[in-house]
Amino acid sequence: MTTDPLLDRARNLWVELAVKPVQFSSLNGVNVVVSPESQLCPPSWTGVVVLGDAGIVTVPSDHIAEQMAGPASRLSPAELLDANRLREVLPVLDVLGPASLSYLDRADFRPVHAGAAVEEVPRDDRGLATLLARAGEEDAGESGLEEITSPAYVLRDGDDLVAAAGYRGWPQSVAHLSVLVAPDHRGRGLARTVASAAVARALDTGLLPQWRARPHPSKRVALALGFRDLGAQLSVRVGDGGSHGQVR
Repeated sequence: MTTDPLLDRARNLWVELAVKPVQFSSLNGVNVVVSPESQLCPPSWTGVVVLGDAGIVTVPSDHIAEQMAGPASRLSPAELLDANRLREVLPVLDVLGPASLSYLDRADFRPVHAGAAVEEVPRDDRGLATLLARAGEEDAGESGLEEITSPAYVLRDGDDLVAAAGYRGWPQSVAHLSVLVAPDHRGRGLARTVASAAVARALDTGLLPQWRARPHPSKRVALALGFRDLGAQLSVRVGDGGSHGQVR
């Protein structure tokens, strides 16, 4: 166990998502477990999560575990999040991430006070579907807004919904944040405003806010609200090939 309660809570989440028993090492290393049902990554992929100075890796089969044994024992946790470094030592076929993982303690929260401008609407509000279509498939998928289980917190420009945020309930009482702003309204602080409302709701209900980000602008919003960047997540699809070079 660490002496950082926020880090402990974050690690507990990902240990549960690993499905099979695994722990973050106390020796600043990485532990690997065979877990075909792992939720750290898509099915049949390898998932890497590093929080603090330690990490866990889930692999779909014993064969991939054998391939991963060398890199996991010799590479640092930070190197295991580097897709290019992994390609040097593994037959990597595809990559998702890395995405930063940030968490928020109530004492660190820096809310945006926008008054009545932010509205709370049901997650099936028709305006959200319009915003998702307006943002495009890639940005909409990255936001995760379609998967929220909370109400949505939105801003409008006239009758148009131009920014929205909410969260999806995850295990270990975690609220996984989702934020989306219409392309022609970005750069105005709207993401921070709606995200602040969603975060406040999560904290008020006793949840731990989690912010997962790949784009740098999204990460900046999280840091502005008081989130702490604790680590990152990477998913890789590893081929069935044999030796792919030596770890050095």
